[in-house]
Amino acid sequence: MSYFFRVQFRNLLPPRSRRSASHFAGRGMGVVARKGMLVYKIYRALSYVVSPLLQLHLRWRKIRGLEHPTRLPERLGRPSLTRPPGPLLWFHAVSLGEGMAAIPVIKECVKWRPDLNILLTTTTISAFEVIINQLPTGVLHQFSPIDTPAAMDAFLDYWNPNAIMLLESELWPNLIMASSRKGILLALLNARVSYEILQIMVVSCAFFHSFRYCFSKFSLISPLSSMQAIHFQLLQAPPFIINFAGDLKYDKSAVILLWSYHCFFTVVEYDASKEEFRSIDDLKVQLGHRKVWMASSIHRGEEEVMLGVHKVLKQVYPDLVTIIVPRYPQHGKDIAQV
Repeated sequence: MSYFFRVQFRNLLPPRSRRSASHFAGRGMGVVARKGMLVYKIYRALSYVVSPLLQLHLRWRKIRGLEHPTRLPERLGRPSLTRPPGPLLWFHAVSLGEGMAAIPVIKECVKWRPDLNILLTTTTISAFEVIINQLPTGVLHQFSPIDTPAAMDAFLDYWNPNAIMLLESELWPNLIMASSRKGILLALLNARVSYEILQIMVVSCAFFHSFRYCFSKFSLISPLSSMQAIHFQLLQAPPFIINFAGDLKYDKSAVILLWSYHCFFTVVEYDASKEEFRSIDDLKVQLGHRKVWMASSIHRGEEEVMLGVHKVLKQVYPDLVTIIVPRYPQHGKDIAQV
């Protein structure tokens, strides 16, 4: 099945001419808005106070090799690229998994709207090293700014995106509220809320009201599963912005709902590329008659434990295949030498 994903941004006019879901929610959210805004003001004040400490933390991460050696200013909202003229769509994916989920969507955006500038931000070096070689020509990459008022305002003022696509659970209050103030459309793709976070939000009134208030700023929340859709409903996200799409990482026929000019939604189906799923299907055929288990997202040192488990299981299942997936791609070379 061919990849079909049509993004209809008929007229990406200046963002001030558009409205988010909160415009349509009416005045019934007044109490939620007041409580949510109060919690946000506390968060904003705290993030402002700890900004110097966060900058020191970033420098410490750079020394440890966890930040890019020459692009640390990007994490503070200072760009290293020139913004091209015209409408701009910003995708934000924190790490490799979210970035890989965003790439097919980005490719279809480029296909259907070649006039659209696309910016992808990631947080981790591992995501950058893998994704940078898979992005279509012309797509910009920056490291994401930390969620402090100064960094986020500087980033948004410079790039001035018309719409923002956040991946999975990237719910950063300063980003969301600053975007809302500037009239920038917000979407949460492959949206998820863990059960643990859900419990905290339900128990804590402060968290509940703050997240509910943040959700009201979105024009689209596309959960990765029907269960996740229920989670967002329990958190009282506006029901008309929750549209189940399927998991971008695994679903061959996920349905993405994006907004066009006046926040009217268009349902379009897309299938993952033939090449990607042909290779996956070939792998399934090769391993179909064997026992397979996977140790996924492991950290340095844990591979020794997994290899020990493999040796034990191999005695029971001689045809066993063990797949070890490191949390950071560069760790794979070390595992291969073991």
